[in-house]
Amino acid sequence: MSMKLPPFLSALVAVGALATACGQDAEPLPPRDPVIEVDAGNQDDAGTQADAGATVDAGGEEDAGRTIDAGTDVDAGTTVDAGVADAGSGDAGTTVDAGTTVDAGTSVDAGTTVDAGTADAGSGDAGTTDGGSDADGGSTKIRIMAANITSGNGQNYDPGHGIRLMQGVKPDVVLIQEFNYKSNSAADIRSMVDTTFGKDFHYYRETGAQIPNGIISRFPILESGEWKDTQVSNRDFAWARIDIPGPRDLWAVSVHLLTSGSGVRNTEAGNLVKYIKEKIPEADYLTVGGDLNTDSRSESCLTTLKQVVTTVGPHPADKNGKEGTNASRAKPYDHVLVDNDLHQYRVPTVVGASTFPNGLVLDSRVYTPLSEIYPALSSDSGAANMQHMGVVKDYLTPNF
Repeated sequence: MSMKLPPFLSALVAVGALATACGQDAEPLPPRDPVIEVDAGNQDDAGTQADAGATVDAGGEEDAGRTIDAGTDVDAGTTVDAGVADAGSGDAGTTVDAGTTVDAGTSVDAGTTVDAGTADAGSGDAGTTDGGSDADGGSTKIRIMAANITSGNGQNYDPGHGIRLMQGVKPDVVLIQEFNYKSNSAADIRSMVDTTFGKDFHYYRETGAQIPNGIISRFPILESGEWKDTQVSNRDFAWARIDIPGPRDLWAVSVHLLTSGSGVRNTEAGNLVKYIKEKIPEADYLTVGGDLNTDSRSESCLTTLKQVVTTVGPHPADKNGKEGTNASRAKPYDHVLVDNDLHQYRVPTVVGASTFPNGLVLDSRVYTPLSEIYPALSSDSGAANMQHMGVVKDYLTPNF
């Protein structure tokens, strides 16, 4: 039978029970906080790397700013590109980054300092030896100039007349003769090229020659050298393999044939044809040009050269329709000749507002308006010992 205790005795009994549970010297434990630890701050619920601020999702090496993705301001670090988990893989092959007209086959994209060796190298579209993707479509204008336009008594470009003439028509590839400037040191030749064309141009100049031939190119030169001219001791035939946009290379050969007679020139031409057939693939483009010193277009050396290039007209002319290229404008001394593969892409030469359907013979004495070939002066082509006129032809080659 149970007995009901009075209220004050119930309280005493409860205190005694609590003391017994705690032990002789222990303090009573406070009640537990009802806050649930699992629900606040655990790794599954908030603040985990997978849920917020992850390396993969924002600013990581795989997302933006790495060398493989792009080193340009547009492609890396932008609001659009940063923070996307897919950047750095599919991003380098998008329509914007590869295959657009701006990015391939344009003058800017072909072999310039900006496009080669920049932080964008490492993607499929930049840093290759080809100035623009072969498969991107489009076309490239290539202006080729034959230039034996030295003046003064030293057979060099020091006086500046020839330099101004070349600057005036802005060629992409120059087949240059008497390639001398100041001391002919590497620094002086580089300075001439930089001043005349720009620091992104490439050149080859034959060595050990009194009046060397050479090639200057806006596009990278992949390979170069010289072939022996058995008929003369003070120069040889200079050649270069040039990497233009597209699957084919352009081989350029700069020549300066002798004035001693048509028979000697034909021997030189025969040797040149042999060298070309041995070295240059038929599938590539070829240009042969410079100062051939030919008295007429029916000369035997031109017939011999037909084995590798075409010599058919119509031919370049000046503002007045005159074709001669020597100082008196009576003889066709100078030529830009190309093979049939390149000839099919010939286009009119446009300088300023003037169009020359078959190419230009550059004579500043008759050129109008002179402002179109600035900084050339009217007197430049008539300078002392300027024995030749420059010859210019344009081609529009496909990038595929």
